[in-house]
Amino acid sequence: MKIGWRIWLLIAVLLLSLLAISPSFNSGVIVTSVSSNSSALHEGIAVGQVVKSVNGVPIKTVEDYSKVISELFPSAEDKKVEIITNKADAILFTNQSPEITVGEMPSTKIKMGLDLQGGARALVQADHSLTDGELNDLISVSRNRFNVYGLSDIQIRGVSDLSGNKFMLLEVAGATPKDLEELVSKQGKFEAKIGNSSVFTGGKTDIADVCRNDATCAGITACNPSQDGYVCSFRFALYLTAQAAQRHADITSTMAVDSSGKYLAEKLYLYVDDQEMDSLLISTDLKGKVTTDISIQGSGSGRTQEEAVRSAQENMKKLQTILITGSLPYKLSIVKLDTISPALGKDFVNIILLAAVASIILVSIIIFARYRKFKISLALLFTAFSELIIILGLAALLKWNLDLPSIAGILATIGTGVDSQIVILDEARKNITVSSVERMKRALFIIFSSFFTAVVAMLPLISAGAGLFKGFALTTIAGITIGVLISRPAFAEMIREMDE
Repeated sequence: MKIGWRIWLLIAVLLLSLLAISPSFNSGVIVTSVSSNSSALHEGIAVGQVVKSVNGVPIKTVEDYSKVISELFPSAEDKKVEIITNKADAILFTNQSPEITVGEMPSTKIKMGLDLQGGARALVQADHSLTDGELNDLISVSRNRFNVYGLSDIQIRGVSDLSGNKFMLLEVAGATPKDLEELVSKQGKFEAKIGNSSVFTGGKTDIADVCRNDATCAGITACNPSQDGYVCSFRFALYLTAQAAQRHADITSTMAVDSSGKYLAEKLYLYVDDQEMDSLLISTDLKGKVTTDISIQGSGSGRTQEEAVRSAQENMKKLQTILITGSLPYKLSIVKLDTISPALGKDFVNIILLAAVASIILVSIIIFARYRKFKISLALLFTAFSELIIILGLAALLKWNLDLPSIAGILATIGTGVDSQIVILDEARKNITVSSVERMKRALFIIFSSFFTAVVAMLPLISAGAGLFKGFALTTIAGITIGVLISRPAFAEMIREMDE
């Protein structure tokens, strides 16, 4: 059989797609996020590095990493942690787990979406209709807040439905719905008051800096038994702007001293979302004094000391986040909240791919039974698998996150591809008085007409369901475009050469 340029084009694109996918057989776990200003970041650990060992213990899976870290930190004592990556040798001295998150080493360059690697997704709506500018502001503040909090692999984007309503879609791999619900459903408004007077609020206007990840000015101060288990206290330094410090001096300058003579009569009350979180005594040394250094404290509880330490660390991190980023510009409500486990995602993908392969083979057998030509069945198999690999190669090249709707779009593309190939075969078998070139032209005209109809049908799905069907629509459009321009003309040329 003569190999024409269309077939060579298909082979070339197929080889480039395999190169873009680039299968990998490296062992270890990949760093998916590193908390800003953390000791791990200062020691050279960065996103994308591969963790090879921790304290000499080889790391091959996420379970290996979690086991080593959990054994190192049963309590809040300082430990030496040596983390070896493919690009850095980091030595940390810390009393808590390193502020990095890790994921399984990908076997290819294909990026899996939230549905396939596990995590949480929230569709969020503001308390009033947003303009494009307001939505962008909301996304900017929210991204800053989540990055400070240290959640991994976060995707935040604006979406809209067919009615024009605008939403913010949050997808966080490795997080739980509770993480999202706590940070999204609350506006995160922080306010420190003395009596009815506001001293300072969260955000850049009043907060110059917040001590984080530095044991000299932030950490767990004490853990004591309680009736229900343990209570651990935390404390961290807060640095006010000159404006906020002057406000604090003005408010305290006229205050009386309590009976002990050590503290002022009024306390400094801390509020988060208008709920009192804690109250602090104000030393007489601070009366009327312009000071930018304030100490913030709080606590966490648990059934065991380890749980109490973890709770205190989480509470401290959330409070630090609110102080750094300030309150969200709008009150938000969660319209839809989803979660999926990584195991479910992997199993689902395996089942889907097996079903796709089985369906392609079954269709090839049916084609062989109908046309009684083994070469035709092989050509159909080759073309269908080529379309699948080219779509995956395009996804890898564009760093496109494949989620469940995208997988459904790939299956739809395979189905339309088989339909097109059957059209080509039927046109090739009828009206043999017409030349094979004319018959292929007629078949491709039918295919192109079907292509434009499918594209028009997919366009509304990009915005339908607040963008949750976008992956399906874009994957389907990309797949059938590849088929119409590359694979199906090549299949038509194969059939024409066989007939001749």
